[in-house]
Formats: sequence, structure tokens, C-alpha cells
Amino acid sequence: FCTPCLQECLKPKKPVCGVCRSTLSPGSRALDLEKQIEATETTCNGCNKKMYLSKMRSHAASCSKYQNYIMEGVKAVTKEPLHNTRNFPNRFTFPCPYCSEKNFDQEGLVEHCKTLHSMDAKQVVCPICASMPWGDPNYRSANFMEHLQRRHRFSYDTFVDYDADEDDMMAQVLMRSLRDK
Repeated sequence: FCTPCLQECLKPKKPVCGVCRSTLSPGSRALDLEKQIEATETTCNGCNKKMYLSKMRSHAASCSKYQNYIMEGVKAVTKEPLHNTRNFPNRFTFPCPYCSEKNFDQEGLVEHCKTLHSMDAKQVVCPICASMPWGDPNYRSANFMEHLQRRHRFSYDTFVDYDADEDDMMAQVLMRSLRDK
């Protein structure tokens, strides 16, 4: 995690796990994990010196061979061409189709529309569906509020691989269904 994101999770008012966002209980340490870190031996990728994992961070800070090893890795990664981000649709934040307020996540858009636009009968394009590979950016939902409540109670990211080939996915599903019998 980057420092600002991690600091956000560790705010004193509500410390939460950086992955699942569940509340952290104050003062509980993973003693079994600490013991494992102190008892596990590893080798420095720079100078090949053996040490315990608990000493690796301080060693890496002072080992010039390790720092050279890291820099070589950075150079190798930065030589690869970066993906053009313009070709990837934003599937994380959405504008409200009624009032054009921006930067809602899926859950936030559903809540916003339920709170402020539940009585609005105007036909609008669902920004979530429009961002999907199968979405039609011109399709106007006859009942957008009903659509939101039925179609967007969960995040597609949990269940969909946007880069997978549809024919391959269908073949995998058929194979799994045959195995499950």
C-alpha cells in the first residue's frame, strides 16, 4: 500500500484492514507471525548473505549490491512500453445520470440515486452498464431506479474478467458443468 492509503486505514477514529476494510481491534499483534519472521532464514538477492527475515529490512537499506539489484529491476520494468490508459474505460467511478454529480463508486451511485432521485421518472443511460464491454452507451432505461436495484447490488469486478474471451469462458463453464455432475 502507498503511505496515504495506509494512513487512511489507520486513522485513530476507525482503524480498518487495508484489504477487507473490517475494523481492527486495537493492540492485537500477530505474535505467531512475528516469531515466524524471526525464525525464517533468507538470502539477500544482492550480496547472497544469509540472514533472518527480521533483519532483512535494515540489511537492504545498507547493502549497495541489493540496491543495485533493485535498480536493475526498476530499469527493466520502465523499459517496457506503458499501456495507453485512454483505451481502458473507467469502471470505478460514475457520474449521476440525473444531476451529473461525479465520482461515485457503484454503491455510492445507487445510494445517491435512491436518496435524491427516487421519484425522477426521466429515462437515462446507466453509466455503470455503459462502461461495460457489453454496454450500450445509448440505451435509456425505462425505470432506472428499478434497474439500479436489480442489476447493481454487487460489483461486476468480483465476477467478471473483462479481458477474457467470451468463447473461452463459455467452454470453461461447459467443462465445469460436466465435471460437477
